[in-house]
Amino acid sequence: MAAAKPTVARPLVDPFARAITYLRVSVTDRCDFRCVYCMSEDMHFLPKKDLLSLEELDRLCAAFVARGVRKIRITGGEPLVRRDIMTLFRSLSQHLDSGAMDEVTVTTNGSQLTRFARDLYACGVRRINVSLDTLDAAKFRAVTRWGDFDKVIAGIDAAQAAGLAVKINAVALQGFNDDEFEDLIRWSHGRGMDLTFIEVMPLGEIEGQRADQYIPLSQVRARLERSFTLAPIDYSSGGPARYVRIAETGGRLGFITPLTHNFCESCNRVRVTCTGTLYMCLGQEDAADLRAPLRAAPTDEPLHAAIDAAIARKPKGHDFVIDRASSRPAVARHMSLTGG
Repeated sequence: MAAAKPTVARPLVDPFARAITYLRVSVTDRCDFRCVYCMSEDMHFLPKKDLLSLEELDRLCAAFVARGVRKIRITGGEPLVRRDIMTLFRSLSQHLDSGAMDEVTVTTNGSQLTRFARDLYACGVRRINVSLDTLDAAKFRAVTRWGDFDKVIAGIDAAQAAGLAVKINAVALQGFNDDEFEDLIRWSHGRGMDLTFIEVMPLGEIEGQRADQYIPLSQVRARLERSFTLAPIDYSSGGPARYVRIAETGGRLGFITPLTHNFCESCNRVRVTCTGTLYMCLGQEDAADLRAPLRAAPTDEPLHAAIDAAIARKPKGHDFVIDRASSRPAVARHMSLTGG
């Protein structure tokens, strides 16, 4: 009798026939900024003992690659503040070299790029996302609370000099940067960078009301069409953004719209936190503990069994809503815990 094929050879497919090929891994909940839509100023971070070690994160990523994941995005918090983080990138580069994986990318606030841009490129990273909501240094300090605008710009300079393609992510915030959208487009495209606007997401308790921050990107797009010619294009970076090309700049502009037009029908993503918790959907609380099976045995069979059980529960979509009648977020955990 022929031996059964090992479980790890099976690709990950959810109950709605969506192949899971994209893993977002948060390596820390810590950040050197305190962005007002993401965190409270007085954050309490996880103790070190609760975090997966870099070796455990590497083993977990390898398990997902064995199941058909072709792209891994490293996130945080701010991933580049994790001590010795380059050891993880160097290990992940082996999957790129072997052809088992197509891409390793990073989402960062840019504060550490002057230190790490060349190392990231050497580890096979070719694209990064940098979060930047304003081009005004004073407003940047206000929205990040602790951020240094000039340091971030220097980081973007270093990234481009190292050969990294940079995409700018900007959260659209009513009354804050809604007068800068056109400037952000011209600046990003003038530097050869894509730009993506993102609707504010109702994750975690913050000071103030997200309802006061929220702008539907349908309104943003309508306004931009008074200044620019936006032509839809068949382009995807593997994530949820829908892209247009702007005729006047020649650049690409993306829209991520979790509230006004969700992107769930084509979702190929799952997220793992720095504690080893697997979230099958950013906008749902259901999760699976991967840390316990990861630490339970030297082999990966319990880990794969836990992954299988979790993917079998992946929901069709999220339930994000911005509700002025309630100050409670749709999801209690902060984005910095889940990973951007």
